[in-house]
Amino acid sequence: MSTKVGFIGLGNVGGKLAGSLLRNGIDLTVRDLDKEVAQPFLDKGAHWGESPKAMAQNVDILITCLPSPAASAAVMESEDGALKGLSEGKIWAEMSTTDENEVHRLGALVRNVGAEPVDCPVSGGCHRAATGNIAIFAGCKRETFERMLPILTTMGRRILHTGDLGTASVLKVVTNYLATANLLTLCEALVTSKKAGMDLNTTYEAIRISSGNSFVHETESQVILNGSRDINFTMDLVCKDIGLFGDIARRHDIPLELSPMMEEIFADGMQRYGAREYSPNIIRRLEEATGAKILAPGFPAEMLDDEPEESGYEVKPKGRV
Repeated sequence: MSTKVGFIGLGNVGGKLAGSLLRNGIDLTVRDLDKEVAQPFLDKGAHWGESPKAMAQNVDILITCLPSPAASAAVMESEDGALKGLSEGKIWAEMSTTDENEVHRLGALVRNVGAEPVDCPVSGGCHRAATGNIAIFAGCKRETFERMLPILTTMGRRILHTGDLGTASVLKVVTNYLATANLLTLCEALVTSKKAGMDLNTTYEAIRISSGNSFVHETESQVILNGSRDINFTMDLVCKDIGLFGDIARRHDIPLELSPMMEEIFADGMQRYGAREYSPNIIRRLEEATGAKILAPGFPAEMLDDEPEESGYEVKPKGRV
């Protein structure tokens, strides 16, 4: 019997992950607050979930991929929420970027009804989510991970079992923090290069082939230079993620120095340009301060994954037996 999967939240990332499941023949039920967003999935054979409760009753694995911890809590705990439909042998997989403590809280409620929780956020950009080549972290019992692995390898390429429930959420927040730090330093590097008289096409290549290169440079720098700044990620989501990182650090009494500055920069960016502005447009603060336009010909308006879709596999950390 094939595994039945429910997917709640068909936004920028969730829609692409659900698309990979449907494209690969998974028996899929979908739900979103906007049913029109779900219609293309229904047209291709997915079922419509009347409520989170009904979905949880009728599937083996229920996935949530939502914009905030509050949204996940509402889906799980409302009157017709998923907790009322989960039962022995089922899995709840939280693919949102969320707070470790909230994952533990909801996870305990899931275990109370006999089901197993997994936090399994993704990393690598919407363009890789679209092709099933994104990376996925998974925090859960090893036995639960083994059950989830065929579904995770359908949605992503590199799958990392991070340990117990909550570990994946911590590491996802850490990696998003690093990506944001990289974005801000790239903004400063590109503006400084421009004002120093450097050709920006040459600057891009100099960074790309050097020790200054990074995933963020190879993706976000391109849409910055194009001018679209469209990376399918917005300033409010950056603020949420780096705020979660700060919360983790404060819980462990770590005297961070860069993190508070980053929070201030993006808070200012949201005030100037709006919460739903694309995050790479944080460079506008420096463009406006210097009069420089950070644009160059030949770069794409959005990122597309040029790697073919491949079967996913588990990544084994060095030194782990």
